[in-house]
Amino acid sequence: MRSIQRRLSLGLISVMVIVGLVLAQTSLWLFEVGLQRYLEAGLRNDSESLLVALVRGPQGLQLDERHLSPAYQRPFSGHYFRIDFSDSHWRSRSLWDQDLPLLDHPGLHSNLQLGPGGQRLLVLRSDYRRLGQSISISVAQDYTPVSDSFLRMRQIGVGLGLAALLLILFLQRLTVRRALKPLERAREQIAQLQQGQRSQLDDQVPVELEPLVAQINHLLAHTEDSLKRSRNALGNLGHALKTPLAVLLSLAASDKLDDHPELRKILKEQLEQVQQRLNRELNRARLSGDALPGALFDCDAELPGLLATLNMIHGEHLALSYVAPAGLQLPWDREDLLELLGNLLDNACKWADAEVRLSVIERTDGFALSVEDDGPGIPEEQRAQVFSRGTRLDEQTHGHGLGLGIVRDIVDTWGGLLVLGESEWGGLKVVVELPKR
Repeated sequence: MRSIQRRLSLGLISVMVIVGLVLAQTSLWLFEVGLQRYLEAGLRNDSESLLVALVRGPQGLQLDERHLSPAYQRPFSGHYFRIDFSDSHWRSRSLWDQDLPLLDHPGLHSNLQLGPGGQRLLVLRSDYRRLGQSISISVAQDYTPVSDSFLRMRQIGVGLGLAALLLILFLQRLTVRRALKPLERAREQIAQLQQGQRSQLDDQVPVELEPLVAQINHLLAHTEDSLKRSRNALGNLGHALKTPLAVLLSLAASDKLDDHPELRKILKEQLEQVQQRLNRELNRARLSGDALPGALFDCDAELPGLLATLNMIHGEHLALSYVAPAGLQLPWDREDLLELLGNLLDNACKWADAEVRLSVIERTDGFALSVEDDGPGIPEEQRAQVFSRGTRLDEQTHGHGLGLGIVRDIVDTWGGLLVLGESEWGGLKVVVELPKR
């Protein structure tokens, strides 16, 4: 979300800066061209006034100073002229001891000329024919005040432009934030879905988001419905098998098989294992309950029930305990953690003599879940084999033989690490190291 806002902000800033610079430069250029045309008209009037001031005298052409503007009499006034004819020229008294350069061709020269006192002059040359002679009149005006005004205008314009840019950027961020607020709410609701705090997204969203929200809600409803059907099917199957198993166990215990003691023993053992596994899966399905998809694992709420269920399955002679920080919630799916811990604790209970302990430790970089027992343990050279699929504890004569490929699958999916070691009681210690999300 912040990346979208950042890209929009950067895009708007780039467009505004480019467009603003182009408009500002174009406006200043057009204004300056218009001002020069206005000044050119004034210079042309001055040039024509000088032409009128040329009269015939005793020695030929002479300049009637009565028709001259006082600005041409005052030194460095910013208004100057030069009149060229034959092999001589006249210049205004305002030039003092300076002179105007003779331009190459008639017209206004936008390239400013250097004048007295460092002034920058806008010069207009006009060619005439007067009293039988070719006359060239150059009039000039100091353009420095205009340049200084343009500089101040640029500075003020840059300041106003930056202020306008900041204001537009602020308003744009407010607009974008308001426009993206529904997406932010949807993200928060998806996070609540992951934490099990809701089962659907709100459908009161802008028109553009309605198809997306409707599709997500449809997917959530379909997933939840599939989970419920699977759990109901598992429960129905378990309950449907309970009665036939009870009949078979009763038959195995009856005197009808007195003549076949070996058959009775094998039949009873196998039926008891089927019944034990069936009860275990039914209890696990009961623990799953009606949890929302993506519900987090609350240690205080889930672990006592899980340990009590395992105690019922494996007998009250086992002392099952757990150690976890108060109020700790593990940031993984509740169902997956129940599956993972249920497998580890179930196998620990199966091989423990009297003690099984679960420890949940929160670290700076993640969590460590350890299950340890006081059973016979596993020789170090055999530990690499016990998590292979199809290797079951129930089928082993010696050692743990955990057969928990699903545990490894879950841990690998979460990017964790599975380590087998020796507990302080001499049994097996299984440590699951999970990185923080």
